[in-house]
Amino acid sequence: MPHYTPLRYPGGKQRLSPFILELIVSNNLVGGEYAEPYAGGAGVAIELLLTEKVTKIHLNDSCVTIYSFWRSLLNYTEEFCKRVRDTPLTVETWKKQREILSRTDEFDQLDIGFSAFYLNRCNRSGILAGGGLIGGLEQNGKWKMDARFPREKLIDRIIAIASKKKAINVTRLNAELFISSHVPNLPKKSLVYCDPPYYKKAHGLYFNHYAPKDHVRIAEVIQRMNRPWVLSYDNVPEILACYSDRRHVCYRLQHTAATARKGKEAFFFADNLRLPETSAVPFVNRALKRFNKLRTKVH
Repeated sequence: MPHYTPLRYPGGKQRLSPFILELIVSNNLVGGEYAEPYAGGAGVAIELLLTEKVTKIHLNDSCVTIYSFWRSLLNYTEEFCKRVRDTPLTVETWKKQREILSRTDEFDQLDIGFSAFYLNRCNRSGILAGGGLIGGLEQNGKWKMDARFPREKLIDRIIAIASKKKAINVTRLNAELFISSHVPNLPKKSLVYCDPPYYKKAHGLYFNHYAPKDHVRIAEVIQRMNRPWVLSYDNVPEILACYSDRRHVCYRLQHTAATARKGKEAFFFADNLRLPETSAVPFVNRALKRFNKLRTKVH
């Protein structure tokens, strides 16, 4: 699968891009706009924009590091690319970049944004919050810290994204405020994809994560949206209870955060969203078949 975003991100949601596109096609939303209240690596959004399936994307992330990355990429493209090309890949430099993210109030947006990028590419599984350096501090592992840092390929991705700057809106709001204040102003021909922090194990993957009560509150906000939406979450009883009145399909997605494993996840859908009967994504297609079979039995 081609890579469009320069960021690696826990969960690897870009593998879901084909299914999100299928939803866009099934609901006549091609050529419309697309929003992510929890943008992160924005793999789905960037792919949809660069392949011209949507005309504008709205990336929101409350985390200052991720927000600074996207703003820096778009507003300081030349300097950002220079840093990607020239910054040494050494343990000493890694420690300096890590220090910047520990004291973000003392550095400018470009410094913060590049540090987030550098650590994302050099840390295990791209985890900023305590992911640890690929190869370890002694650099004696099988893989070294440059294993995920192909400089020229990353620069190409950055330039491609920056060329679409006018079609990319970046905000730093908490998701609740973004959904309540920004989403209602989107064109009717829009899709909102919500990918909140996992209910379980989120504290080891993200700088910002939710307490149980926060998941309950954001569930109420999401389900009041007046635009078509789709939501992905870890498949746990607490989340299923929050969205018990919504259609959902369960699937397993291969993760590489810390150790390779298949995580149990689920898609939840707005009532006004038409679902495709099949999907080109194998694990989603199996989930849709189970969903359609069960629905047929009910009716």
